[in-house]
Amino acid sequence: MNPTTLTPAPKKSAQFLVDSDRKAFDLEHRRKIRFNIGKYNAAVQTGLGFYQDHELARDRASYLKTQVINRLDEYLLQFEQNFTARGGKVIWAQNAEEALFEVGKIMERRQARTVVKAKSMTTEEIHLNKYLEKRGIESVETDLGEFIVQLNGERPYHIVTPAMHLSKLDIADIFVKHLGIEYTDDAQKLVLTARQLLRNKYTSAEVGVTGGNFLIADTGAVCVTENEGNARLSATFPKTHIAIVGIEKVIPRLQDLDLFWPLLSTSGTGQQVTVYNTIYTGPRQPLEKDGPEEMVVILLDNGRTNLLAQPDKREALNCIRCGACLNVCPVYKNIGGHTYEATYSGPIGSVITPHLSGLAENKHLSYASSLCGACTSVCPVRIPIHNILLKNRQQSVQEGLTEKEERRAVTLWLYGMKHRWVWDLAPAAGKNWVLSRLLGEVGWSKRRDAVQVAPKTFRQLWKERK
Repeated sequence: MNPTTLTPAPKKSAQFLVDSDRKAFDLEHRRKIRFNIGKYNAAVQTGLGFYQDHELARDRASYLKTQVINRLDEYLLQFEQNFTARGGKVIWAQNAEEALFEVGKIMERRQARTVVKAKSMTTEEIHLNKYLEKRGIESVETDLGEFIVQLNGERPYHIVTPAMHLSKLDIADIFVKHLGIEYTDDAQKLVLTARQLLRNKYTSAEVGVTGGNFLIADTGAVCVTENEGNARLSATFPKTHIAIVGIEKVIPRLQDLDLFWPLLSTSGTGQQVTVYNTIYTGPRQPLEKDGPEEMVVILLDNGRTNLLAQPDKREALNCIRCGACLNVCPVYKNIGGHTYEATYSGPIGSVITPHLSGLAENKHLSYASSLCGACTSVCPVRIPIHNILLKNRQQSVQEGLTEKEERRAVTLWLYGMKHRWVWDLAPAAGKNWVLSRLLGEVGWSKRRDAVQVAPKTFRQLWKERK
């Protein structure tokens, strides 16, 4: 046996620290991100100016989402009843494996060879593209940003802007490498290249896949908001439309969209409303001229009920995926989206990923925060993100998931605080050794001066003064 196969993979937390250190000091990466996020922040400030009372809108949205999450079972059943009444089909998927199994059955029945896919974080969450590729089915991302990162073999960098980490020159190089076109840094020519390639895919694909920004309970509808029209094309041309949507995306009524759609677009991109907003209420009806013959909604749990079962953390399910918390987060802006090694990055990703993908492997994400509260201050549905991050940390300690070295250090510190004389017995050199070891473990001393305690304790100095 090759001895290299016996080498264990580094823990996710250890790899996170390595990747964070590398990205934080990648000056070119920081330049691109600050430039792109800077443009978004400026647009959002302009967009907020169109609100007469933005804080009131946030209060209403928070109230409605909290009401829904607290009665999620009732609203989901109401959605299913109204959606199936118009000929749609609803599939409940407890995890990614069940969702992929159901998608596979649909692909077999439709004898699908090509799938056109609109931007969807839930499909990234269940790794749909890899699943379809293994079955010999071509899955084409039709959102321009998703198309670019798919060509480059990457996961999306940002919830709203998948290719935020790439400059125009980077994209030109990717197109030359993977599409074999002549080099050009003309943005319009690059967009036209992608458009021409994708047009044929829409008309030839047997199945179209989208996500859903909102599920409307009283109408039985799936709402999709976008800026390129690709989701509308992906859902219209193929004979089968599959919408894979997280169970938390429900809102009560159709008229609630006049609150949530502007909040989502303003917080995410600074627009008053996005260019294309579509409401799907099922497959094509007898007197309708276009639309799919079959529409299936897969309601995805995949760990969301883990959050739902925790009243002190379930507010995280209010998230409408606007990405505002990522854009203001000082940690995200320095380490980038890919460092998180998770579908959902940034502050909200650090909140929900430990519950969606396992606390033991992902608890470190909740520590990747300065707790400055900027994320909470911009959240359009008022999720107390920094408070929930603290609760995640508390849970990881209560479940005994902290490192032995950390537990020993805390035990020693606690004993010392209760028995002050213990610290006075230890010489300054001994204290410095302990500090260097503890801070070295977390990388503190790598780029900072070592922490040194004073040669004399306060008690010794006080006695000398007397």
